[in-house]
Amino acid sequence: MKRHEPIPPEPTPVPFVPQERKLAWKKDSALSVAVTAAWVSRPLVTWTKERKGDVPRALLARFVMGRQLAEANQFLLEHKPWGVSGTSSPVNPLGDYDFDLSVLTTILWLFGGDETRLYAKTREHLLRVLLIEDGNAYRDKAPNTGGRYPETENHLLMTEGSRYLKNRWLATHGDTDPRYDNFANGMEGKILALLTHLRTEGLWEFNSQPYIGYTLLGLLNLEAFGSEPVRVAARGVLDFLNFSYALGSYKLRHFPPFRRRDEYAKATQLSLGYQTTYMNVWLSYGAKPPKATEPISETHAIIAACLPYRPSDGVVKLLSDKGKGYFVRLGHGAQACPELYSAGPNFLLSAGGSRPSPASYVVPRPITLLLDDGATDLSETFHLAGPGSDFKLWNNTGVHANFAVAAGPVAVPASAKLLQTSGNWRLFDGGKGLRVAVYSTPTLGILALGNKLTLEGIHRANPDEAVLARSFTFPAGRVLTYDPASPTNRWVLVTENGKPLDRDFDTWPLLAANLRL
Repeated sequence: MKRHEPIPPEPTPVPFVPQERKLAWKKDSALSVAVTAAWVSRPLVTWTKERKGDVPRALLARFVMGRQLAEANQFLLEHKPWGVSGTSSPVNPLGDYDFDLSVLTTILWLFGGDETRLYAKTREHLLRVLLIEDGNAYRDKAPNTGGRYPETENHLLMTEGSRYLKNRWLATHGDTDPRYDNFANGMEGKILALLTHLRTEGLWEFNSQPYIGYTLLGLLNLEAFGSEPVRVAARGVLDFLNFSYALGSYKLRHFPPFRRRDEYAKATQLSLGYQTTYMNVWLSYGAKPPKATEPISETHAIIAACLPYRPSDGVVKLLSDKGKGYFVRLGHGAQACPELYSAGPNFLLSAGGSRPSPASYVVPRPITLLLDDGATDLSETFHLAGPGSDFKLWNNTGVHANFAVAAGPVAVPASAKLLQTSGNWRLFDGGKGLRVAVYSTPTLGILALGNKLTLEGIHRANPDEAVLARSFTFPAGRVLTYDPASPTNRWVLVTENGKPLDRDFDTWPLLAANLRL
């Protein structure tokens, strides 16, 4: 499969990605204690596929808090695996056991050396019975598909990461069987190759609903418990994913295009993605924890609370401080769509993307303007999308620096403060000196942002309203041309100041940014 132009492999660092870590983190947080206690209160029920994820997290919480230990150990001793690893499908109906396998791996590494919590007999049962993957049987294809379909990233990281970490535990605790030697059996190299691929080409399942939370789980286990090269590589992937999140979010509100579940297309919460839950928990360990955004997923919050990774200083700052602003393009390769973000000191403009083909599994969303106003739902924002109402037909890639355009009207929040109106143009107060100019008709919507915008200036720069269908000139002279009816595999923007733009976003690099931080 053709992919985008990759970032050069290590040791060359990914451009711009902040990695410095000097911030002091507390040893505990009120949010993490509350989440862990909530899991302790959940009963240990019959362990089946329908309960995947819940039972091992309830066990993990008991070991973390040192509560109901005899019950937890006995429960583990009495159970056997309910299924097998890998994507669940008609040809692998008992799949998805890796959702539990990965959390059992966390339990092993956190408590395998503490027999006052994880008893010796329980640890052996965990290793020899419940942790079903070991050796070098690395599997990058979905089970029982004849090698025709690649395994998804979250399953790959949870399954193969758990295999690698079981091997590593046994080899570092006296088991000399060569099948557990990750260097001799090739697993060290395969895991490093996987992490390098993710680091240089990004995720196929970008911003995925609901799978990003499980992708992060697999990476966090490797970052916490792998060999030093694996830990460094996993941290690099996590740092890039969190930098991307910070670029595309504002004060823990994140509304990008995503892969891969259409049933989430109509979700309007601005903090729905599970990466927001991880960020909430990590930041709760900081000197000034923010008020957590909703909803908090307890499924993923306990993982963030139990594992040691914390985002870099630059990412923490960027989440709420956009500096002087930036325009960023994140390429995701063929059969995908890009992420485009324009930020200023007090705003983030987030492109909604497009679905270039039915095979892409991309779910486009409206272009959304996030302001420093505490909005938590799409209805509370300026947003635009088009053509029509079918998200599968949208091309919402029409974002450039301080500008957005789409083949549909602009929705204006009820709380917006109107400053001026003239024909199809309206000017709103965006807060803290920002002005939001809105042009809206049933088939064309435009947002222009700036601190000194006036409708008089916009009219002088754009005297012929018919021209707005293809071109907009800022009062300061910058000219953008665009095609709101672009096919879904082309960037809506066409030229900037007469210079042609690269519209073939299949070939865009993983990260192209004009940062002024």
